[in-house]
Amino acid sequence: MTTELGTKPSYTLRQMILYMLRLGTVGFGGPVALAGYMHRDLVEDRKWITESDYREGLALAQLAPGPMAAQLAIYLGFVHYHTFGATIVGIAFVIPSFIMVVILGWIYQLYGGLSWMQAVFYGVGAAVIGIIAISAYKLTTKSVGRNPLLLTIYLVLGAVTVVTESEIAWLFLAAGVLVWLVRAPPRNLFGKGPLVAFAAEPVAMAASVASTIDWPLLGQIGIYFAKAGAFVFGSGLAIVPFLYGGMVTETHWLTEKQFVDAVAVAMITPGPVVITVGFIGYLIAGLPGACVAALATFLPCYLFTVIPAPYFKKYGKLPGLIAFVDGVTAAAVGAITGAVIVLAKRSLIDIPTVVLALVTVALLWKFKKLQEPVIVASAALIGLVIYPLLHR
Repeated sequence: MTTELGTKPSYTLRQMILYMLRLGTVGFGGPVALAGYMHRDLVEDRKWITESDYREGLALAQLAPGPMAAQLAIYLGFVHYHTFGATIVGIAFVIPSFIMVVILGWIYQLYGGLSWMQAVFYGVGAAVIGIIAISAYKLTTKSVGRNPLLLTIYLVLGAVTVVTESEIAWLFLAAGVLVWLVRAPPRNLFGKGPLVAFAAEPVAMAASVASTIDWPLLGQIGIYFAKAGAFVFGSGLAIVPFLYGGMVTETHWLTEKQFVDAVAVAMITPGPVVITVGFIGYLIAGLPGACVAALATFLPCYLFTVIPAPYFKKYGKLPGLIAFVDGVTAAAVGAITGAVIVLAKRSLIDIPTVVLALVTVALLWKFKKLQEPVIVASAALIGLVIYPLLHR
């Protein structure tokens, strides 16, 4: 398998699949951290992916609706191995955490709740803030640097994210257009090649083999979660308020406590945060519900990535598109940094959690090779010990 330029990739598809399986199994911290891990491992350390290809993937992931980390993984699979690679790599990234949340859903129903979950999240949530803070710092230094225009976009998007506690999709587009107009006015772009418009229709899928299936309910689950995957922009956390309105307020499929527990499951399991849809689907309709919810959520983001990906690759070297991608990337990293602050306000609720987050930052700064799962496991144990003492 070769790229469009005829150069052979320095890794095999099997190696990329194994990497994504591992990242999906031990990659804690949500979209910010996962994007940082992919940059560190695939761009800096292994050099499988170029900086420009990574930036293109990050820009596309921010512009298209759906979970950012999953879309970035799909695009990186596409870079050298095209649609087949994108498909297999995307599945490899998502499947480990999906299996975990289904098992947790089964245990949750079996025992009528998971009281220990809040204690674990108390510790893990604080450590995750430290992890994503380091990831955001690395992305900032690599993608933004000291360029005045990109730095301004970065700071503005970071501030907007902190104030609104959401990621506004059109600002990413505006940032890209601004840098494009400043660096490479339209005449340069028009002179090099055509503008390509692309769109994808979100698709809802439901599949299962079971003798006692509530097909109307599965259909409702499929339609609802397809809308969540197709129309929610930003990180996986952006889907939480959308799901709350549908699951608790409108359909009453979940109680308030069940939904809060579902969010906690998303935070204490590795892989993409949005995989909590598998846990929610399981609570609603068992394993068939989990499969339909996950498939319906991820299928739109898959299509929104693989359909425009060839055009990103084909026209990616045009000055106008390079400038556009740089602008979107600066905006994306700014929003990611802002998200760290937003999440910190929710997770750092007392002195122990603040200390735990600062210790995490210090350890990752001092020991470059320290594995994040070790920190997460230690934080979980600390949470199990400290939380009951503080909340008697």
